[in-house]
Amino acid sequence: MTNNHNGRVYSSKIIKASGLLADTKTLFSFWDENKTAEENFQKARRANIFGKASRSRVKDILTIFRQRYYLDDGSDLALRRLARSGLPAEVVDRVLYYYAALADPLVYDFVAEYLYDLYERGRQVVMQEDALSFIDQAIAQGRTSSPWQSPETRIRVARGLLSTLRDFRILQGARRSSRKAFAPAHLPVEAFLYIAFDIHRDVASGERLLHYPHWRLFLLDVNAVERLFVEAHQLGYLRYEAAGSIIRIEFPYKDLVALVDALVERWQMWNR
Repeated sequence: MTNNHNGRVYSSKIIKASGLLADTKTLFSFWDENKTAEENFQKARRANIFGKASRSRVKDILTIFRQRYYLDDGSDLALRRLARSGLPAEVVDRVLYYYAALADPLVYDFVAEYLYDLYERGRQVVMQEDALSFIDQAIAQGRTSSPWQSPETRIRVARGLLSTLRDFRILQGARRSSRKAFAPAHLPVEAFLYIAFDIHRDVASGERLLHYPHWRLFLLDVNAVERLFVEAHQLGYLRYEAAGSIIRIEFPYKDLVALVDALVERWQMWNR
């Protein structure tokens, strides 16, 4: 699921989103694999599994969940298995963030294009003004679904961006603060393996996989990505060979579900 965002416009849906990690995991734990997605969504609404007083808020959560995690390429089953696997939260949360960013070009581009550049230049702090600057540039380029002429809308979108990235631990700081710091760049090898395989399904070249822009979502440069490939190779998760400019990467999994099953089996073996 590589999701090329070229030509796609930005929406203001981030205002109603944020990370929603707890609610997302609640829905995953509630999910009945014997029912259709629509049946699961309807049952979640009726049972009010999120414990929300407002029906409109429940509707917002389910809409966001559908946009982020109801995938048409078959990987939604693997994602549900991962979410219910018992693997550490930092592994699951990183994968959830990956899909959330792919589902929203505004989040993707703000991190992969704007924040990554700031991070590489040594910036340690991200201000609300940084998000507003990115938004103003997008409006000027006609990349938003509407002009967002209201200053209040622009500010709410900027706050939504920073809040979402704080929830996913790309940034850190007080929830209501307009000042956030970059969290330490970290991607557990298990989450890395999942994401690398997902990208690999659409990208055959090892060189392209190593340099793929999705890694910028985690503030990782190519050297950090290569170290993760080497670590995954040493753990027996994949085969990684590099000889000059020739890079060969092989995955011993038929699909994402098989990969998740292998991760869970290894984790359970290590934690008996």
